[in-house]
Amino acid sequence: MERKKLSGRELAQALEARIGYAFQDENRLSRALTHASARGGKGADYQRLEFLGDRVLGLVIAEMLFQEYGIADEGELSLRLNALVNAETLADIAEEIGLIDLVRAGSDIKTLSGRKRINLRADVMEALIAALYLDGGFDVSRDFVLRYWQPRSRQAGAARRDPKTELQEWAHQVSGVAPSYAIDKREGPDHDPVFTVSVHVNGYTPAEGSGRSKREAEQAAAAAILAREKVWQAAGTSECGMPECGITK
Repeated sequence: MERKKLSGRELAQALEARIGYAFQDENRLSRALTHASARGGKGADYQRLEFLGDRVLGLVIAEMLFQEYGIADEGELSLRLNALVNAETLADIAEEIGLIDLVRAGSDIKTLSGRKRINLRADVMEALIAALYLDGGFDVSRDFVLRYWQPRSRQAGAARRDPKTELQEWAHQVSGVAPSYAIDKREGPDHDPVFTVSVHVNGYTPAEGSGRSKREAEQAAAAAILAREKVWQAAGTSECGMPECGITK
């Protein structure tokens, strides 16, 4: 988090140094980088921008994949898109840019760890994309997304198979029974919940995962057991085998 509160102009200059774009509307940028904990019940935070940024990001990535993978079917394109718009990817890019140093937030936010830390970074990245779209138009937001997401789309493992689908097939092979999922707990406010889910495969120790939705938590749990049982080798572990990815064991 930032060490001192920057003015709107200072914030715009600091971000310009990182991404090379000069905002025309400094107030919009300030809103994109303001967490609800910092506004004390007054003013605006980035939640509405986050909603819009998610849609802009999805459109740009979908267009990019459609153009670059001309022979890929819908299933492969969906896998690639999901891997590029998940919270982990957004959080990684926010870290790369140094975006979190500019976020205005309450002191309690500085102690976040694990999944909540990832979610904060992902949310503010989506808000920034929306702010770029509103400030400079679609081309500006598209150029920004392509600069940071396109190299990742070409990395090995970018189209890794859906974890739940992979686990279902493996579980049938080793036990003859489909895996089962259980919600262990739900934390956080209604607008930003975190689910913890365990997955059970006959004859194997359960694994856990967490996420912002039940489906995301189930995917993380499935990825955890696939990595642990070496169904997914190094590629699976490196992408989703650490606690920061929402996988707990």
